[in-house]
Amino acid sequence: MKKTSRIISIPFLILSVFSLILFSCQSTTETVTENKSKEKEPENKVTIKEIEVGIRYYIQETIKQSGGKFHVENDTLSLDLRLVRVHTEFLANLGGGTYFACTDLADEKGDIYDVDFFLDGEAGDMNVTRTDIHKLNGRPFYTWKKNKDNGTWFTVPIEDAGNKLLGVVEGKDEFVFHYSVQLPEIKGTGKMWLPIAQSTPFQDVEILSVESPVDEKYITDKKYGNRAAFLNLNAAQSGKEVTISYRVKRKEKQPYAAKEDENLVQYLQPSSLIPVNDRFKNIAKKAIRDKTKDDPIIKSRALYDYVIDSMSYIRDGEFGTGDAVYACDAKTGNCTEFHSFFIALARSVNIPARFAIGASIPSARNEGGIEGYHCWAEFYAEGKWWPVDISEANKYTALATYYFGHHGANRFEFSRGRDIQFQPQPKSGKINYFAYPILEINGEKVKPKTDFSYERKEIS
Repeated sequence: MKKTSRIISIPFLILSVFSLILFSCQSTTETVTENKSKEKEPENKVTIKEIEVGIRYYIQETIKQSGGKFHVENDTLSLDLRLVRVHTEFLANLGGGTYFACTDLADEKGDIYDVDFFLDGEAGDMNVTRTDIHKLNGRPFYTWKKNKDNGTWFTVPIEDAGNKLLGVVEGKDEFVFHYSVQLPEIKGTGKMWLPIAQSTPFQDVEILSVESPVDEKYITDKKYGNRAAFLNLNAAQSGKEVTISYRVKRKEKQPYAAKEDENLVQYLQPSSLIPVNDRFKNIAKKAIRDKTKDDPIIKSRALYDYVIDSMSYIRDGEFGTGDAVYACDAKTGNCTEFHSFFIALARSVNIPARFAIGASIPSARNEGGIEGYHCWAEFYAEGKWWPVDISEANKYTALATYYFGHHGANRFEFSRGRDIQFQPQPKSGKINYFAYPILEINGEKVKPKTDFSYERKEIS
């Protein structure tokens, strides 16, 4: 295949009508049929698979020649990138020996650029004739409009293409978060463990108040460093309320450096509901296929896409336990099933992955209640932890690129890890995941009423 490329960065370039696919990696792709040639396609028509081979070869060869990065630029951007994904669902033969390919490429910070390519030539001998930087983290720099007079299409810049309406607050967010537990009737003795959120590089947490009918004791699990408030209860506390209020300053998360002494081995091990075995290994290998060689980022993106495509967000049946086997069999669940399935697949092909849980803060309003917890995952590659939110990507396909490598600022982490152990430990055993309180009355597990609410504050 030829290795030359001509990069075009004219902001309002007019296109001929044969190339009207809206040239974007999105589900709203349109095909225009007017003025379409009625000539019979040649017998040696280039296949979609051959277009995929062509664009992969071009990118890989360019990377080899440039010392490991794919350079692309336009009037305002000059980027050194590496391949994350070829969008095979949007490859197209435009006719007349012209082809379209759409890719995701990442910079060293983990920002994902949607880059579109036009190629010409024949199978095995293709030449990239045009390269366009279309999106950053799922946000388009431009869209396409049609000239009604002559039927041609042209690009129009998008001045404000934010993701807020789809539930994402970018940059920073600040809010007061209230965690409230209503104690049931206690006949005998009770013990309760409440998650206590902590500051991290992405959230600054201040406890404003703790209101409890008894004194609490703070304990920490040795494996993950999670904190809990431990309460000894009796009949006198029946019907009382325990509340914790936090002030939270949160930053948008993107890939970040792992600690030098981090124990990655623990993120390759199975947990009670996240097995690591041949079943998940075989599924993962089938999803990855052999074209990705040994690149953990491309492998992880393939697993991410596989979980999005194979599962449905349905809160029915035995959902909410984070059972990877159930997720694999039922292909339904909530965020716990989505991320447990992904973690099992990743770990089974030697990609460290981990689980965290907390709450998602609504972006469209500045106060109110929150309907339960939300959880997410991270995988390790090239010295960094890459955040993913697969259940949200499944619900909002327009944000699938964003959620591979990013978490919005509007979330609050309570704890991380699975099979959490404290001292003292609940009689029910290891804590599967830690978002709601663990309450035991006379050694029997009881589910108390738990509510979350918030008020957003101005970012300082």
